[in-house]
Amino acid sequence: MTDEQLEVGVGPWTGDPPEDPRYDPELLAEGDRRNVVDRYRYWSRESIVADLDRHRHGFHVAIENWQHDFNIGTVVRNANAFLAAEVHIVGRRRWNRRGAMVTDRYQHVRHHDTIEEFVDWAAGQGLPVVGIDNLPGCRPLETAVLPRRCVLVFGQEGPGLSEPARAACDHLFSIAQYGSTRSINAGVASGIAMHAWVRAHAGPPPS
Repeated sequence: MTDEQLEVGVGPWTGDPPEDPRYDPELLAEGDRRNVVDRYRYWSRESIVADLDRHRHGFHVAIENWQHDFNIGTVVRNANAFLAAEVHIVGRRRWNRRGAMVTDRYQHVRHHDTIEEFVDWAAGQGLPVVGIDNLPGCRPLETAVLPRRCVLVFGQEGPGLSEPARAACDHLFSIAQYGSTRSINAGVASGIAMHAWVRAHAGPPPS
């Protein structure tokens, strides 16, 4: 495989440049090597975000960040892939963006200092808080239909949801596991839960 075949994206635009204002003149001139779907090739970041905002789904995603969890980047990347309305980071403001693979440029991310602040926000928006964790009394996600409008909440790697977060949840669901480990990481769990929402409420993605 040649170096050219290994390159991601497309090279400079050939022919007359489009007049559509969504296109970025710099990308048209130099090529677009970003990890975006083909319909957004050469579009400016602002134009992509504006288009995504017109189609975002009715679920939000929240993750606790008390110990600089490395899974947060993956959660953000999954939220972008499944077109979550927003990602909410509860606790520490700083988080490791490496796992997001630059998708945080296209995904709305909001910070809340405390669980109480986050819960007040969700209540003000009329959003039920749905916890995903392997806890006694949780209902199996596999047999549930998630609310069309909700916020999916995930805890830290290891301890899972904090006690205040568990107490704040309107619903608690677990993900079935069949091996020897007690839990799966929050990044994987978030992708499974978001896909469960998509299967219940979303149509096929745009071509």
